[in-house]
Amino acid sequence: MKRKELLFTAILFISVTMTQATNPFLSKLNTPFETAPFDKIKNADYEPAFEEGMKRHNKEIDEITNNTQAPTFVNTIEALEHSGELLSFVSSVFFNLNSAESNDEMMDISQKISPKLTEHSNNINLNEKLFARVKAVYDQREKLGLTTEQKKLTENTFDSFEKNGANLSEKDKETFRKLSTDLSQATLNFGQNVLKETNNYTLLLTDKGELAGLPSDVVDAAAMKAKKKEQTGWIFDLSAPSYIAFMKYAERRDLREKLYHAYNSKGMNGNEYDNRENLKQIAKLRMEIAQLMGYPDYATYALKNRMAKNETNVYDLLNKLLDAYKPVAKQEYAAVQGFAIGSENKNITVMPWDWSFYSEKLKDSKYDLNDEMLRPYFELENVKKGVFGLATELYGLTFKKNSKIPVYHAEVEAFEVYDAKKKFIAVLYTDFHPRSGKRNGAWMTEFRGQKVEHGKEQRPQVSIVMNFTRPTESKPALLSYDEVNTFLHEFGHSLHGMLTECTYESLSGTSVYRDFVELPSQVMENWLSEKEFLDRFAFHYKTGEKMPAELIQKIKDADNFNIAYFSVRQLNFGFLDMAWHTLKTPYTGDAVTFETEACKKTQIMPIVEGVAISPAFSHIFAGGYAAGYYSYKWAEVLDADAFSVFKEKGIFNKEVANSFRENILKKGGTEDPMVLYKRFRGQEPTIDALLKRTGVK
Repeated sequence: MKRKELLFTAILFISVTMTQATNPFLSKLNTPFETAPFDKIKNADYEPAFEEGMKRHNKEIDEITNNTQAPTFVNTIEALEHSGELLSFVSSVFFNLNSAESNDEMMDISQKISPKLTEHSNNINLNEKLFARVKAVYDQREKLGLTTEQKKLTENTFDSFEKNGANLSEKDKETFRKLSTDLSQATLNFGQNVLKETNNYTLLLTDKGELAGLPSDVVDAAAMKAKKKEQTGWIFDLSAPSYIAFMKYAERRDLREKLYHAYNSKGMNGNEYDNRENLKQIAKLRMEIAQLMGYPDYATYALKNRMAKNETNVYDLLNKLLDAYKPVAKQEYAAVQGFAIGSENKNITVMPWDWSFYSEKLKDSKYDLNDEMLRPYFELENVKKGVFGLATELYGLTFKKNSKIPVYHAEVEAFEVYDAKKKFIAVLYTDFHPRSGKRNGAWMTEFRGQKVEHGKEQRPQVSIVMNFTRPTESKPALLSYDEVNTFLHEFGHSLHGMLTECTYESLSGTSVYRDFVELPSQVMENWLSEKEFLDRFAFHYKTGEKMPAELIQKIKDADNFNIAYFSVRQLNFGFLDMAWHTLKTPYTGDAVTFETEACKKTQIMPIVEGVAISPAFSHIFAGGYAAGYYSYKWAEVLDADAFSVFKEKGIFNKEVANSFRENILKKGGTEDPMVLYKRFRGQEPTIDALLKRTGVK
């Protein structure tokens, strides 16, 4: 080699070495519990880390496929399971932050890297030599003396290859590559469009009279928003605390209507963020992938590995619940309508922008109860103690804040979690308030999952992300009842992630069927209206007094207020999701017209022109709930049935809690969920407990 070439090679080697040394993803993790070094990660680190992660993953795949020994569980299935560790870690950090703390640069990176990741995934799933080895082990799985978990991993691995085109012809594999790449890009664009539309809208009010009806802390929060934007007045936006409060309390009906239209026309404003054509393309691409695999539609393709199994069972549940709830929902709407007419002393038709406003007033009139009466007892720090304390009571967990664990934003807190024997269980991150870089909603996720590899256990690093009411200049963060409920819900997901005890990461924690994953989250919501639980943390933020017994009784009395209407609304989302994903030919018409037809049977209120759910329905068009939104109702049947055992034996009963932990939370996706549920409950669930809980039966 010439001297000049040697010099160039040396410079290149030094450059690569320096890059790897300075890139926190490619260096040894010198952080507590090997947590993500958020304080060192820069946007420029992501692409090199992704490239290196894919490079290492490809090398690991080559080692499996080039193995001259006969395929075994260890050298094929287990080796594949343990491959791609760096890529998985980088992806978890990047995509979690792209939801919780994003910016324009990260969105641009996601646009560049997503097609590469899809191509990388396709190269693995469509690798014939690799699939041949997987199939060889799968075909012999009953004769290999595998454990239950090993057998489940083998079956899941084979199913994943099959579902992702491994059995297709060469021509069809190329078609699959293009369809999956296009789908990845379309869903990414959908989510980014929704976030940008959400962030771009503000309602600036400058006349104090326009604030009539709004509680002082809501007004203070709006003033803070205006001040941050160097505006004079009060700013309301489409973040959950701002939007929900305005719709509940603002007396100016015209302004409620204006904000309602802004919220419900996201993704359909004829601008660069319009999602109407995009969502039809997503539905079409999913349909084409399913049909390429030999299924009539995407729902049939997706439901194969769900508790529901098929469309018939999904529609059976949705229709049964609709039959039970719709007549009651109509009565609830009529009651709100009658109250509105009486309170306004004139004939008024309750429209969607009126529903929260008059519902809240009717609830207050009927039960002498509203959110503002409860907020003083739900100061965020006390709520955290209560929610964490519930896990202590049920499962013996303790939570120790660790400020030395790096976090991705100053508002995020990190906790070490230990069990009753002082054994380290997990790291839990909490992120409570809305920001411009955070998408709407609430969710639980992981930066690292739980697994055991070469005798060493990796415990999970779990995060719960929400958009709760912020503190103001004069008050701490005082949550609404619904926000506390959401906290419990997401915390339930985190318990599923933290208490898992599996061998393989792809089976651990929340890696379960989509219509089973909501059971551990939704069951936690049941404690919120229980006096025994509220007595432990619901203290007035000024006086320290317990929430009065009569106020707790009002919560119990109002527990099912308008429950049928909200149930029908959830069913509406389920029917709409199924309509888009049971298409057998591409839909080329108007997306809003399609939605109107799909939602016809769940319609309670008058139809409003110019608004729709679909163009901003991120759960199904940008998230993992395609042909799966029904799972919230499916899991609601499970959670009502499961909590009935706690109600029967005591809501803090250690025996019941231990059974739920051992049979549900601990097991992840290592066995069929119905087997796990029956092991806990002793029988299959019925809808009876749910109907009884909601007062319909």
